[in-house]
Amino acid sequence: MAGKSKGGKNKGKAQGAGQSVSAEPEVPVTDGAEVISPENGEVCDPPAAEGGVADAEKTDGEAPVAAQPGKKPAEGELHLYPVPVRTQSGEKLELQLSPGDSVIDVKQFLLDAPETCFYTCYDLILHSKDGSTHQLEDYNEISEIADITSGGCSLEMVAGIYDERSIRSHLRRVRELLSLSSLHVSLSTSLALQQESAQGKSAGSEKTVIQELDGLNFMEDSAGALTNLLASAPAEIKCVESIVFSSFNPPPSYRRLHGDLIYIDVVTLEGNKYCITGSSKSFYVNCSNGSILDPKPTKQSLEASTLVGLLQKISAKFKKGFREVLDCRASAHPFENVQSLLPVTSWLGAHPVPEHRRDAARAEESVVLSYGTELIGMQRDWNEELQSCREFPHGNPQERILRGRALYKVTCDFVDAAVKGAVGVINRCIPPINPTDPECFHMYVHNNIFFSFAVDFDYEHIPKDQKPDCQHGATRSTKVSSSGVEAKRDMNNAESTEVSNSVSDNSLDASAEAQIADSEQATYASANNDLKGTKAYQEADISGLYNLAMAIIDYRGHRVVAQSIIPGILQGDKSDSLLYGSVDNGKKISWNESFHSKVVEAAKRLHLKEHVVLDGSGNPVKLAATVECKGIVGSDDRHYILDLMRVTPRDSNYMGQEHRFCVLRPELVASFVEAESTKQSTRQKVPDASEESNDQVASTSDAKASSVEGDDKSEESSAPTLEENINSNAEILFNPNVFTEYKLAGSPEEIAADEELVKRAGTYLLEIVIPKFVQDLCSLDISPMDGQTLTDALHLHGINVRYLGKIAGMIKHLPHLWDLFSAEIIVRSAKHVIKEILRQSADHDIGPAIAHFLNCFVGKVSGASTKGSHGNAQSKTQKGHESSQTPKSTKGQKLNNTAASRKGLSTYSHLTSDGIWSNIKEFAKSKYQFEVPDDARLLAKRVSVLRNLCQKVGITIAARKYNLDASTPFEALDILNLQPVVKHSVPTCTDAKNLMEAGKVRMAEGTLNEAYALFSEAFSLLQQITGPMHKDAANCCRYLAMVLYHAGDTAGAIVQQHRELIINERCLGLDHPDTAHSYGNMALFYHGLNQTELALRHMSRTLLLLSLASGPDHPDVAATLINVAMMYQDASNMSTALRYLQEALMKNERLLGPDHVQMAVCYHALAIAFSCMSLYKLSIQHEKKTYDILAKQLGENDSRTKDSENWLNTFKHREEQVNAQKQKGQGTNASDNAINFLKVTTAEARKKAAAKGLNVRNGPGSNNASNELAQILKIINQAAAASSTSATPNAQQSGQATNGPSQNGNASEVKAADTNGPSVKSTGNTPVGLGTTLELKKQKSKQKS
Repeated sequence: MAGKSKGGKNKGKAQGAGQSVSAEPEVPVTDGAEVISPENGEVCDPPAAEGGVADAEKTDGEAPVAAQPGKKPAEGELHLYPVPVRTQSGEKLELQLSPGDSVIDVKQFLLDAPETCFYTCYDLILHSKDGSTHQLEDYNEISEIADITSGGCSLEMVAGIYDERSIRSHLRRVRELLSLSSLHVSLSTSLALQQESAQGKSAGSEKTVIQELDGLNFMEDSAGALTNLLASAPAEIKCVESIVFSSFNPPPSYRRLHGDLIYIDVVTLEGNKYCITGSSKSFYVNCSNGSILDPKPTKQSLEASTLVGLLQKISAKFKKGFREVLDCRASAHPFENVQSLLPVTSWLGAHPVPEHRRDAARAEESVVLSYGTELIGMQRDWNEELQSCREFPHGNPQERILRGRALYKVTCDFVDAAVKGAVGVINRCIPPINPTDPECFHMYVHNNIFFSFAVDFDYEHIPKDQKPDCQHGATRSTKVSSSGVEAKRDMNNAESTEVSNSVSDNSLDASAEAQIADSEQATYASANNDLKGTKAYQEADISGLYNLAMAIIDYRGHRVVAQSIIPGILQGDKSDSLLYGSVDNGKKISWNESFHSKVVEAAKRLHLKEHVVLDGSGNPVKLAATVECKGIVGSDDRHYILDLMRVTPRDSNYMGQEHRFCVLRPELVASFVEAESTKQSTRQKVPDASEESNDQVASTSDAKASSVEGDDKSEESSAPTLEENINSNAEILFNPNVFTEYKLAGSPEEIAADEELVKRAGTYLLEIVIPKFVQDLCSLDISPMDGQTLTDALHLHGINVRYLGKIAGMIKHLPHLWDLFSAEIIVRSAKHVIKEILRQSADHDIGPAIAHFLNCFVGKVSGASTKGSHGNAQSKTQKGHESSQTPKSTKGQKLNNTAASRKGLSTYSHLTSDGIWSNIKEFAKSKYQFEVPDDARLLAKRVSVLRNLCQKVGITIAARKYNLDASTPFEALDILNLQPVVKHSVPTCTDAKNLMEAGKVRMAEGTLNEAYALFSEAFSLLQQITGPMHKDAANCCRYLAMVLYHAGDTAGAIVQQHRELIINERCLGLDHPDTAHSYGNMALFYHGLNQTELALRHMSRTLLLLSLASGPDHPDVAATLINVAMMYQDASNMSTALRYLQEALMKNERLLGPDHVQMAVCYHALAIAFSCMSLYKLSIQHEKKTYDILAKQLGENDSRTKDSENWLNTFKHREEQVNAQKQKGQGTNASDNAINFLKVTTAEARKKAAAKGLNVRNGPGSNNASNELAQILKIINQAAAASSTSATPNAQQSGQATNGPSQNGNASEVKAADTNGPSVKSTGNTPVGLGTTLELKKQKSKQKS
């Protein structure tokens, strides 16, 4: 129940989130909330606004946002009440509880508290105000037993009775506590702690000028950066030599009658050996020594109710070590102790590989190959758990929280079990349920989960009348099983067809082979589409209509689909269980009134039309879904709908049998419906219509920022967000069966109208959505940094990945985008080539095969080793088709290859670089219509491309410095792991999403108090439903940080930003672009508190992460460099600042051209820098360039252009003053006045920027910069002189200056936020820092219109 309790665990914290601000922002106190131990006496109730540092920072006239808590709790928030707890050892502590907490939640709080973390088996007794006592059952809510709101209640922990299961889990818990490997300390936390201790030491000394930090060097190559990504694991603290199950186990029968459950052998650090008896009441040291059991307790009566308690009695070193372990855990941020339910895997592993030491405990746990099953007790019935959670009431907020939490927990547990089971299936450890069928039809049931392979066989060459249910009859055995016997017959039919066709298959020509590749693509696509469809129906949430839990696992080149099992489907004759849809490709279509009514209800939310089709005999049948979907009644009498391959209509831009799975994305359908309805409502204002639909894209994608989750962020239907539209625009409904092989009834006009609507949606995608997307890319409103953020951006805007090639052709003029798109296409094509190699590799060849492939991909491998070549002569001649060399059962092939490899032939040794690259080019051309340029092989030498490929295939390589220019950079030993890559249908929390959307609107309007309340409430909800380790929770923290920053509470902003950073590291990965931007924002906030050194260390990390994700040539990197320059400028290190600005200018000019708005940002930053050095002539010169670019790009009336004009006048005015004073000989005064004047202007500009969000976007650059450089270098020399005279004051002023207008443009990091979500617009991941919020931009444009 960990997840449940985790949700609850944070109920306590949610309240305090961001409302209290600690004076040392690095160590956010607020999180430790619930447990108040006697030692630290922290109080949890959110203090009203403790200002601390914050108050000093507040800008005049703005209400301090932090002072919110006085308001009544909003719907997701909870009141907390203190309840004292007496532990088993007699200690006292206090918990902050809510009446809605369950007893399981309370036990989880106690498990997290240092005083009680080692108690696992106890009963809780509640002493109420009136003196009565109640024993609490796990599933009770506290409010059912007593009213804790009136005070006077207390809890007592009473030792429970152990049984075999609980004593083993107690032992597991003790081992877990003694290891620090579950603690994930963020670099940011350790930097802050280091800084704090350094400050303590140097408290009295003068503040030194900050020199350039080591490692903050933008020239560094990213191949070297690999070694710096992973932090060193926390040093283990040794408490005990070993704790293992004794070989006296199991206890003999006569000892069982005395309660002996387990014997444990312990060797303490003092070198003493003990044999410990674990009995049903306690742990004690027995008298055994040598090889004979002596169960009597020793004379000193060493006994305790917990193992930790006993070890503390027998070993002083254990006591000391255990205290250190608890202190170490306590010093970490609370979120660093929380386990993530959907952990992210890393593509880099520690190098050198840590020694693998003997560990008897680890060995014991791995002896049993459980593949995800529980070893003791019943297997979980996933389907029953899931469906009964869906049936929970959800009328009010509290019910929705309980339902959401239960659904999230069950789905995450299902995904975890499905991944382990799929690995067992692919490793051939789980036997199939139909072993006599050909291998490609094998199906597996393990742990109540149904597994089937998604890549099966080529049905292009089966006569149409013999085809099984085209999409899945055989391709997706999953479905088949579900549909019971009819489908089974169908499969057998398919099997025989396949056998009869195998002969002709051997003589296929190249084009036929390409078709096989296509069929593999189709089955991959159908599995993906099915997952999207499942999510769409899940979100439509129609009462009485059920889906299966589903996950797709890619591992070792195979794709396995895992689903929960419909009750009764695998037993007995279920041929009558099909109520709706067809299993034989439309020959016979079943129909049922009550089922149809539910499907119609779902169809309305999914924009699907009720329509009539003809079955094989010409009988009309009325459907509201695709013909091939299946409605089944389970033995539990629930109505299940499956095979949801086409919940959205076909993509009319990709017609023909080979594109039968090319459907539109749900986001596009929602956007199209909204655009159409806008047009209809503005028919009278016809001229605006096209413009409206243009803007539409952005706004719908905004509405849907919500729909992302898990790996397949993109794949959620956004239908529910548009429910209001549905009512007013009932007529915009799509017929999902047009452009398919099924016969439609109805008049030719009606069919033509249905087809026309689908074509219009396809045209809308091509002519409006994609051009708008390209425009946003060019203006940097969307700034994806790597393959993942690019995919998310496309999906969020409703664009399928198959359009990558088309878009790539439209952005050739921007080098960073061209690199990003072509790299993504190359990596996706290479993924299919390597999957083919993995499928054919025997177990002992996997590491060498991956290393060889990477050498061919990155290096230059030419000679084929003769060893493997003779078995593969044919594939050498047909290099182009290696990726499609999967005739029929790839799994069958795998086995044949195993046989081959036993004879000493490795399947991969014949591969060469040229062969691999010709495959990649061929695949890119057929799938993406993209001609891979010949120089693309140089792209593969980039770390960012290698990273992208490793992440997509699940490869972990050693984090060492590779020479990517060598002909074979990788060795087999560099491949450390191959992990499954998962897509799943974990539900999202729509209530929290809606609150966040509302919060963003408030923030854009500048009503910070309301925005703060909404984001806090959303965070509180997410804490209770998903726990804090979830990317939506990270987004909430980021917005809270922005709101607090704008309200002047920088210390509070740091607390929230630190949370976001930890969650991103754990949920998205250490080097995800969002994590990089979190570090950037932390740096800006630390800088705001004048902790410049700490800020620069965070910036150093930002640059490292950005160089891994995107390589050094990206506008975001240039924007970050500008921020770094500002920090050096504030630290009066002008020569370094100018160096960074110069680098940013060159990058931007090279990437974006001389007239891009980002160039204006660079020039403005330079102007400010020169003004700090009192070089006003140069300031004027650069600000003039800023003004010219802004006037050209945005027009003279834009607020940013006017700002630039004001700066220009300021600099001119200053120059005149300085000249005048020079003549009077009053130089020094002049510079002081200058400083004061600039302070005032910049402070005002800063306030304006915060309020209005006017922003020159941070980012990219171009090429006339070179002329500047000579000049700048000259100035660097002058800088030293200048800074000696006016350094300190100017530094401060410049700090503010930069935070003023330039910031606007510069909050690069801030901006970064956008990149994360695919697009800012879309995710509402507005730039996080001081910069423009997109929303503000939108506001403005609305006002203008």
